[in-house]
Amino acid sequence: MSAGEAGDKPPGADAEVAAIAAGYAFTGQALDLGALLWDGRCRADAQVRIPLPMLNRHGLVAGATGTGKTKTLQLIAEQLSAQGVPVFLADVKGDLSGIARPGQAGERVRGRAGEVGQDWTATGFPAEFLALGGLGHGVPVRATITSFGPVLLSKVLGLNQTQEQSLGLIFHYADTKGLELIDLKDLRAVAAFLTSDEGRPELKDIGGLSTATAGVILRSLTAFEAQGMADFFGEPEFDTADLLRTAPDGRGVVSVLELPAVQDKPLLFSTFLMWLLADLFHDLPEIGDADRPKLVFFFDEAHLLFDGASKAFLDSITQTVRLIRSKGVGVFFVTQTPKDVPSDVLGQLGNRIQHALRAFTPEDQKALRATVQTFPKSSYDLEELLTGLGTGEAVVTVLSEDGAPTPVAATRLRAPESLMGPVDAAELDAAVRASALHGRYAQAVDRESAYERLQRTRAAAPEAPAARAPKAPKGGKEEPSLVEQVVGSGMFKSLARSVGTQLGREITRSLFGTARRRR
Repeated sequence: MSAGEAGDKPPGADAEVAAIAAGYAFTGQALDLGALLWDGRCRADAQVRIPLPMLNRHGLVAGATGTGKTKTLQLIAEQLSAQGVPVFLADVKGDLSGIARPGQAGERVRGRAGEVGQDWTATGFPAEFLALGGLGHGVPVRATITSFGPVLLSKVLGLNQTQEQSLGLIFHYADTKGLELIDLKDLRAVAAFLTSDEGRPELKDIGGLSTATAGVILRSLTAFEAQGMADFFGEPEFDTADLLRTAPDGRGVVSVLELPAVQDKPLLFSTFLMWLLADLFHDLPEIGDADRPKLVFFFDEAHLLFDGASKAFLDSITQTVRLIRSKGVGVFFVTQTPKDVPSDVLGQLGNRIQHALRAFTPEDQKALRATVQTFPKSSYDLEELLTGLGTGEAVVTVLSEDGAPTPVAATRLRAPESLMGPVDAAELDAAVRASALHGRYAQAVDRESAYERLQRTRAAAPEAPAARAPKAPKGGKEEPSLVEQVVGSGMFKSLARSVGTQLGREITRSLFGTARRRR
């Protein structure tokens, strides 16, 4: 049954509407998405909702550019906050900062509210604004190299499998010796040592690190830093527990990661989002099924995470998404079409909000047919419907309170009650300075770590005896290499043993190679 222009009401139409409406008539707490569309009419008497306890069963918000995905995120985030659930939003375009301010009751908003049966009230919500490395308007979010880990870092650097394994060896060595990798210069220093004549034996029992591969890693790190990436790694490291806060009035805090300043580094921010999720996975206890999620995490531009990913990386994502549900975290992937998300991940996304798709090319047509196949059987002609939806309309199916899929429902979505657009930059900066997190994270700290320890060791090393001078090649003594300038190899082994003894054991790493921080 098409949701196109209204015509004569077909026999049984009221029964179809009643059956769909019954599928969304939940008894417990739920979020209101909008009203059912049927035969071109908006049926305010048939509300489409999603049960609050099912938000940790994950979801997908998809649709072509300009179809209203961002407003859908805003609508869901508002209602979660109102029910005491913290929310994390990745704001790629800078459109979501308005969630902190009451919306404007214009003619379009009033018209939409009337159509869908919404009692619309202009409302702002408690929000925290974050920014990767402090680039942009927000409290700086940083990670140490140690906690970020080799797998995610390899993804950012574009390393192949062999290079990723070699980077893992560098992390393994630093972990076992207690050499903290806080920033990029720490990692470079340890990598340089392990490819030197003095350092190479340190890894001989586990395969070693080839000079060529180490050279690729070092060049990648240098290029990465030259692009301004150094600010993202360092201390103080962001504590993801700060994403789980509620406001004094009991509403959940909406943490908005402002990303416009790093739009030209999409792989970096998508991988950083995965680090945040992996860190939450580390720290949160198992809670099983609960009456509400602890956090709902919206992962925008999700296709960037999966593009070019290795099978091992995809397996880690799949397992993290599957297991984090029992820790009370819901993850919504936001992208253009379901085919952007691997099938193993897509199969775990129980809640679906599909905005309009375009079908201008054969590839578009193929994507459209693939999308239709991911929905339960319905009375709609979904191929026709999905290309005819207007802005702010979507095809919805969610998990009911007993975990079964609800009937497919074409839906006219409600209007957000907060400001649909960005707030002024000066206002945003003022909000950031007033944040309780600003004092904790604003100022970067560069404490002693691997690089400084190696530098200090070299400075303390005795000078080589003059008798060794004949070992220099003909034509004069070689200039000290970069490695020799950074490390004093004779003392380094003693230092490494000492540090390894004093600071203890190898760091335990998760599926993504991320490390649990000391808190």
